[in-house]
Amino acid sequence: MIKSVLKGIVIGIANIVPGVSGGTMMVSMGIYDKLIHCITHLFSEFKKSVKFLFPIAVGMLLAIVGSSFALKELFARIPIQTNLLFVGLILGGLPAISKNVKGKSFRIGHILAAFAFFALVVGMAAMGETEGAAADLTFSVGNVLILFVVGVITSATMVIPGVSGSMVLMLMGFYEPILVTITDFITALVHLDMKGILAGCGVLIPFGLGVVAGIFGIAKLVEVIFEKFPLYAYWAIIGLIVASPVAILLMNLSVFSQITVLSGITGAAALAAGFAVAMKLGD
Repeated sequence: MIKSVLKGIVIGIANIVPGVSGGTMMVSMGIYDKLIHCITHLFSEFKKSVKFLFPIAVGMLLAIVGSSFALKELFARIPIQTNLLFVGLILGGLPAISKNVKGKSFRIGHILAAFAFFALVVGMAAMGETEGAAADLTFSVGNVLILFVVGVITSATMVIPGVSGSMVLMLMGFYEPILVTITDFITALVHLDMKGILAGCGVLIPFGLGVVAGIFGIAKLVEVIFEKFPLYAYWAIIGLIVASPVAILLMNLSVFSQITVLSGITGAAALAAGFAVAMKLGD
């Protein structure tokens, strides 16, 4: 139970950080296939699925609530170490995913799949600096529908390994407004500010419903792909995983240009720690 909650925390934090993929974290910790299965068979295998999904969902919720505040401080104070920690968490999943293709027949299509998805992630990272203008979240019927659609798109990209849902939110201009809404909503709850709570619900409820709808929709598609084209899927994921550290570097060039001996050493330690944690959680 505790280990599953910890896995959920790692996934939740990854989904908050632009350039880091929650789906990649799922793969790194060896739970991706089972998680997709439990989502698509939630009603037919309800007790078994809930037993697996509940602690992970709790961990994700705790991470999203906590990291909405904490990550701003970490990236502000120790950005190099924090980014390299996530690089380590991502790379720590490569040995586990590589076992699925080791010793299997190899085709040129596998390399093309890996390269295509590598290019997709790196290309998105290269566009990461062109964040859209901050979206208007004023409550209206139109904005409710837009938030639902944005939730669907975001959750779909969060489930796909290597693709950062937060990065997609950023490109659409919704990343900072949603993050601010979460922190404001939590603050309003603590102070029992009903006006703030209702304002937060007006944004987070339609967005959350879209997230749930997107997760169920993309999970079924992913399951079909893994059933019919498993080797292509695993090679595509390898391409996504290898691309993710490159994406993080591209999105943080200004940060890494200021590296010092001390930050380099502590960053390397953070990378090694992240790698070890991902390996351990993937056991």
